[in-house]
Amino acid sequence: MSSSLRAARLATFAYFVLAGFVLGMWIVHIPAVEERAGLDHATLGWLLLLLGAGAFAGMRIVGPLTDRFGPRRVVPASAVLCGGALVLPGLAVDAWTLGAALLVFGLANGCLDVSMNTHAVQVERGYGRPVMSAFHATFSIGGVFAALIGAVILGRGWPPAATLAVVAVLAFAAALLAATALLPPEAAPAADDDATDDAQPASRGRANTRIRILAALAFMLMLCEGVANDWSVLHLEDVLGAPASTAALAYGAFATTMTIGRFLADRVAGRLGPVAVLRYGSAIAAVGLTAAALSPSAPLALAGWAVLGVGLSGCVPQLFSAAGHADPAAAGANVSRVAGLGYLGVLAGPAVIGPMTHLVPLNTAFFLPVAFCVIAAFTSGVLTTAEKKTLPEPA
Repeated sequence: MSSSLRAARLATFAYFVLAGFVLGMWIVHIPAVEERAGLDHATLGWLLLLLGAGAFAGMRIVGPLTDRFGPRRVVPASAVLCGGALVLPGLAVDAWTLGAALLVFGLANGCLDVSMNTHAVQVERGYGRPVMSAFHATFSIGGVFAALIGAVILGRGWPPAATLAVVAVLAFAAALLAATALLPPEAAPAADDDATDDAQPASRGRANTRIRILAALAFMLMLCEGVANDWSVLHLEDVLGAPASTAALAYGAFATTMTIGRFLADRVAGRLGPVAVLRYGSAIAAVGLTAAALSPSAPLALAGWAVLGVGLSGCVPQLFSAAGHADPAAAGANVSRVAGLGYLGVLAGPAVIGPMTHLVPLNTAFFLPVAFCVIAAFTSGVLTTAEKKTLPEPA
């Protein structure tokens, strides 16, 4: 294994940690920003949709740009843009300025998400074995750092604008330092002279269909993640009557097993293959969420949410990896399609489950994401073709 490839992997880890840290610093400062802008919770909730809209737009825009200019240029630029955009919410003074700030911040965050995942695919191709899940785990670690550091800063009463400006400067420095280790763009694969004019459109059509299926699976599985993020705590409080201190452990159990699972998922994928990770991971997630939904007590529900995290941990990274490997010349565009629809799934979690609770109890509404996990398990074979042709044997 070349030293440049190992350095590129470390640099990619750095960008994933940076992305998680920047997003986490925004999250821990939401109450302070809301107070500074003089907003109520309802208004803030609507404005957060602009964050999602900006992220989706950024993902779709940056994919083709990454394919054209290469991740080595686009990743650092996106990281610098993301760090700079983080300052804007701290400067907002009303709903209009905060809305504009969140739109720009979401756009920058979406650009960094897709470009760094595209580079992660390139690193994985160089390694010749699965390494994608560990990158996603370090994103979560970045969020943990943000929560711990943010708690200290907020406890000292630092103003949001000053704190976020310091984080932006640190993001600039980290992005530029890590940029030198990123891999150069890959050479486009040579055209197959034996391919007929009729075969090429047919092959392209099959590839597009596969990407659409991967995107749909990303939507369903990331919606399940969104359900855990937004509803796990409320489930224990409202359905099982657990105290707030106990209910808070629901998301903690899910997030902890999700992070640990992602550090282990690459080894499992290398031994059993991505199809097995998606198939059995989705099945385990379905069992975990079903157990949580049917649980009569808080301890069993906590175990269910933890099992859900284990099951989901390796699934989405396999989808991103397959999308990026499907066509190296269009890796950025394909990753942006899968990541973009997946991100909409995260946002759809509260939007879908909330209205359903007017018709059925909250725990009954959880059987919709359970069904999505079952669908993912039965359609995991979509990874088979990519698994056969994308990852070369390691040298």
